[in-house]
Amino acid sequence: MTQIAGLRPLGDRLVVESIEREETTASGIFLPETARGKSQAGVVMAIGPGRRNDDGQRIPIDVAVGDRVLFAKYAGTEVKFDVGYQAHKTLIINEGDVLAIMDNSEAEA
Repeated sequence: MTQIAGLRPLGDRLVVESIEREETTASGIFLPETARGKSQAGVVMAIGPGRRNDDGQRIPIDVAVGDRVLFAKYAGTEVKFDVGYQAHKTLIINEGDVLAIMDNSEAEA
């Protein structure tokens, strides 16, 4: 179980920082934020201890802090908080909303 900036996820929840999509296309055309859509990729910043099974035992989470993941399009709850002088946008999502762990650092959603 880890926490970031005072956020400690519970159960099988993860704190994920979204990876922003590119602002331009390969041909150099600028895309406004409304045309880019919501990012479905992010970096896991903190994880909860895992959910409990029927016997009360913890089931560990399959992802680790630092993993790059793909998650469902409308997954999670967006949370904004200030760390020093910067405002961060993160998502708190359930482990079940994670679709895949990205092995290739070049992959984008």
